[in-house]
Amino acid sequence: MTEALVLKKQSSLFTVEFEDGKILEVGARNLKKDGIFVGDRVLIDETNSISKVQPRKNIIIRPPVAGIDKMFITVAPIPKPDLLLVDKLIVFCFLNNIKPILCINKFDLDEKTCKNIEKIYKKVIKTHVFCTFDESVEILIKEIKGVCVLAGQSAVGKSSIINALKKETVTRVDTFSKKVQRGKQTTRTVELYKFGKNKYLADTAGFSKLDESLLKIDERELKNYYPEFLQFADKCKYKTCVHKGGKEFCGVQNAVENGLIAKERYENYLKLYDNLKNLKRY
Repeated sequence: MTEALVLKKQSSLFTVEFEDGKILEVGARNLKKDGIFVGDRVLIDETNSISKVQPRKNIIIRPPVAGIDKMFITVAPIPKPDLLLVDKLIVFCFLNNIKPILCINKFDLDEKTCKNIEKIYKKVIKTHVFCTFDESVEILIKEIKGVCVLAGQSAVGKSSIINALKKETVTRVDTFSKKVQRGKQTTRTVELYKFGKNKYLADTAGFSKLDESLLKIDERELKNYYPEFLQFADKCKYKTCVHKGGKEFCGVQNAVENGLIAKERYENYLKLYDNLKNLKRY
């Protein structure tokens, strides 16, 4: 049997790539088709059928993709940036052994907004600001390694990023509705696009929203997944501090007050904390 990577799933057929670069369309033997995901490492038998799925690094049910190494969390000035979604995706990455990278697209539309977002996140995770209409987008080529996915709101330019990097139209572009001020999702399936040996990138439908239940974390542990909190936590009066009790007791809240932690990040932390707490309650 030979190992291969699943690049695309369509009905009961799978497009796979072997180590030597050969690409083949195969079926599956003695396996439920829903049990095989794009990004899976699989074993192909002599009948050109998938006979086994190798152990996974991680797995996401919606969108259906496995073995993610990096997530390019994408935002843009239009539609209005959902920074709570960005923060949820960052926590999701930390929980699932995925490296998050923030991609701020459409720099040409609103430089001020893009720079403000960059200022909030550049000390938290690696951040890139670019536009898909010029060579600035090509900075992402260097970041693609292993199985990478684009995630974020609809119409922020995820499909356009792939098309720009490929220098051809390989995936449909999301549209933006001025009436409701949000994007219309056009990506329906997950497919890995190749950018060199062991370099793959996918546009993933389903990450325009992220339910807190997917985080699978107790609200009291959430503080550990905000890296900028950690250096100020030792100044809290109580070791069990969750950074909600008042700045006279909390080093993190003092840091927010003094501009050492982005106010937007802290406010999103409070929202996510309460959402996780309510989720556990109900």
